[in-house]
Amino acid sequence: MLESETPATPVTFPPAFLWGAATSAYQIEGAVREDGRTPSIWDTFSHTPGKTAGGDHGDIAVDHYHRYRDDVALMADLGLTAYRFSISWSRVQPTGRGPAVQRGLDFYRRLVDELLAHGIKPAVTLYHWDLPQELEDAGGWPERDTAYRFAEYAQIVGEALGDRVEQWITLNEPWCAAFLGYASGVHAPGRTDPAASLKAAHTLNLAHGLGTSALRASMPTRNSVALSLNSSVVRPFSQDAADLAAAQKIDDLANGVFHGPILHGAYPQTLFTATELITDWSFVEDGDLALINQPLDALGLNYYTPALVSSADAETSGPRADGHGSSAHSPWPGADDVTFHQTPGERTEMGWTIDPTGLHDLIMRYTSEAPGLPLYITENGAAYDDKPDPDGRVHDPERVAYLQGHLAAVRRAIADGADVRGYYLWSLLDNFEWAYGYEKRFGAVYVDYATLERTPKSSALWYGQAARTGTLPEVRSIQ
Repeated sequence: MLESETPATPVTFPPAFLWGAATSAYQIEGAVREDGRTPSIWDTFSHTPGKTAGGDHGDIAVDHYHRYRDDVALMADLGLTAYRFSISWSRVQPTGRGPAVQRGLDFYRRLVDELLAHGIKPAVTLYHWDLPQELEDAGGWPERDTAYRFAEYAQIVGEALGDRVEQWITLNEPWCAAFLGYASGVHAPGRTDPAASLKAAHTLNLAHGLGTSALRASMPTRNSVALSLNSSVVRPFSQDAADLAAAQKIDDLANGVFHGPILHGAYPQTLFTATELITDWSFVEDGDLALINQPLDALGLNYYTPALVSSADAETSGPRADGHGSSAHSPWPGADDVTFHQTPGERTEMGWTIDPTGLHDLIMRYTSEAPGLPLYITENGAAYDDKPDPDGRVHDPERVAYLQGHLAAVRRAIADGADVRGYYLWSLLDNFEWAYGYEKRFGAVYVDYATLERTPKSSALWYGQAARTGTLPEVRSIQ
């Protein structure tokens, strides 16, 4: 926590504030060949040599599919009031089309029932990057039909769980799915086609709109539909005109490409200008923007670190410092004239600068961008090199300090008028961290990958105390 943010009195959150944790299906479930599940793009990608650290994959992950009851009991012991998880599309619809496999849906029915029995509010994310491989073979997210397949899938899951789950999220971080998956290639499916990535972004927007309509048609009206954006806090290196223009370009590619059509029914004109040498955007058909621009019940924001950018110059060289993995191909189509800079300050194991002011700025931006729309922090957390001590305990004071600083920023935003209704720590468990394999630990609960034994870290105990009291404990109060 920044010294200026240290509260003189206990930082108290609203009584109805949700204290949650988040996970995603491919990162924790395992059981990739059980009960009718077929490969997703992440199964294919992670089994391709050289794509993930150590050749790691999610075949077993942390075996949540078989250990979900223990994991739910652990959440309850910690005092969590909400749990955000994603559905494995290919576990429900193995080919990405057609009727559901009930055995796959039954797992999620059991999980939801277990959560409700422990007084934990489930929040379902329909898509967290694991597209059925058969849909990728048919063109993937650049293919328009994928949006209609998603709507069909949304209806299936909505009908199965909508009577018990009130909080729904269509897509998680569509930016990563589009630009890391189809432009830089560091995420599945590993394609490196800038034009395809922009087309994928539009199809994802269309999927969100169609999926929102499908959910609302298949569920009680009391249910809430949202999506989670990893909107970037983009800061210019200086106030020079060239640096301000660079920041605008990245803001359009990181934020405007999604919140423009979703919240306002239009793409930024400056986005079209910046990418005109890559695509003419003719894939945006008449009526698409109206389909995309469905009213939301809430908006999820995922935040880890801000971005610092400038106009590129002849002296610029070396890897791109945007924090999104190493690739010769940029995830920023049309932005080769922009340089990313490492922001100053302490860093997590991911190399990401710790800056809670960015979270406050992000919340206040969307309080202005979408007035009256409730907000949730659907991901926030940090990776550290956690290890058990000789007594088997896992102390992670750096993560405790990270959480304290960022939750204080959330509370400050609430005091400044933001309607933030909950916070989901990323992540509940150490897990498969995409292309980083099992090298990066984001969990509040330590997982021994050899035995799959779970051990709550100091941060889990601190966060549980916060959840039970609605205040932020002193860091030193957790031993």
